Amino acid sequence: MVRGKTEMKRIENATSRQVTFSKRRNGLLKKAFELSVLCDAEVALVIFSPRSKLYEFSSSSIAKTIERYQRRIKEIGINHKRNDNSQQARDETSGLTKKIEQLETSKRKLLGEGIDACSIEELQQLENQLDRSLSRIRAKKYQLLREEIEKLKEQERNLVKENKELKEKWLGMGAPTIASSQSTLSSSEVNIDDNMEVETGLFIGPPDTRQFMKISPQN
Repeated sequence: MVRGKTEMKRIENATSRQVTFSKRRNGLLKKAFELSVLCDAEVALVIFSPRSKLYEFSSSSIAKTIERYQRRIKEIGINHKRNDNSQQARDETSGLTKKIEQLETSKRKLLGEGIDACSIEELQQLENQLDRSLSRIRAKKYQLLREEIEKLKEQERNLVKENKELKEKWLGMGAPTIASSQSTLSSSEVNIDDNMEVETGLFIGPPDTRQFMKISPQN
C-alpha cells in the first residue's frame, strides 16, 4: 500500500491533530537522540504542545546548551557587525580613491595637462573655472593691499599724534623758540662803524689784574 503525501497545513480536527502531535513528537525526540549518539553532537530539543505542555531532550544539559547557544549567537553578531564595518570601510575607501583620482585629473587639466582629449565644451568649462578662480584671487589680493594701506595710514596718524604731543610737551617746559629768520643777520642789517672800538673779554696778565684789551679796527 502506497503511503500518500501529507499536505502541509494545520489539521483542523482536534483529535487528529493531537494524535499527529504525539507521533511526530516521539519521532522527533528519537531522531534527536540518534543524532547525538551517532554523530557525537550536542543536541537540545524543546517542545511546547498546543496546551503549553513542555517536552524537552538534551544530550548533556539544556541550560548549558542554551548558554552555549547564546554565546555563539553573540559572537556571530559581533563578527557580522565587524564584517559590515569592514565592508563599509572598504566602500568608503573606494569612494575616496575615486574622488582623489577625479581631483587629480581636474588639477592636471587646470594646469593645462591632459587636455588633448577634451571637447570644446570641456575646455570652455575649464576656461570659465579659471576666470572665476582668477577673479577670487584678485579680489583677495586687493583686500590684503587695502588692509595693508590702512595699517600704514594708522601708523602715520599715530606718529603725527606722537610728534605733536612731544612738541607740546617740549614747549610746555619753557624751551626757547628761535626762528631761523631772527637768528641770522645779514651784513646789510648790521651797521658797523669802522672807527668803533670793540671791547672783548680777552685779558693779558695774571688773573688778579683783569686788564681788558680794546681792539680798534685798523685802517
